[in-house]
Amino acid sequence: MGRKDRHPREKRAPRPLTRQKLDELALSYVARFATSAGKLSDYLRRKLRERGWEGEGEPDIDAIVTRFTDLGYIDDAVFARGKAQGLLRRGYGARRIDQALGAAGIAEPLREEARGTERERRHAALIMARKRRFGPFGVREEGARLDPAVREKQVAAMLRAGHPLALVREVVNAVSQQALEEWIDEAGD
Repeated sequence: MGRKDRHPREKRAPRPLTRQKLDELALSYVARFATSAGKLSDYLRRKLRERGWEGEGEPDIDAIVTRFTDLGYIDDAVFARGKAQGLLRRGYGARRIDQALGAAGIAEPLREEARGTERERRHAALIMARKRRFGPFGVREEGARLDPAVREKQVAAMLRAGHPLALVREVVNAVSQQALEEWIDEAGD
């Protein structure tokens, strides 16, 4: 039988989920990923849509999520702090952090706590400016003014990263790196 004569293997439809298999999927998911209750719930619902349900009655996803939360496998507060701190270290602002946490299903009180202090938010703006060579980190002659078109692009990029306009203006208009460091220190803790 020649190579062209072979029939390609037909892909089998995945087996529908049972209560035990749903528990195994949930446990596997929380073991691999830092997650929130909302993300676990979304994952299990997606798996049910893809594979169907074979068990008796309706699957109780909320009970699985609650049990995993009670066991400590999921902690929305820890997830929110970790995610927010990671985004701050990468130079993102409070609005972007809020969007990421909202997409993960984190409740508003936990999002508020995770946004960071004023000092952390200012430092995140400095990180972004340094990384992207904005404001005083850009290449220009000593004492030269920043081209308005370039300044506008820098402001827009920092706004997209979630920083508030007042903070962005401070960073982009800073006369020196030293001035930015002092501005961060003024925020205190």
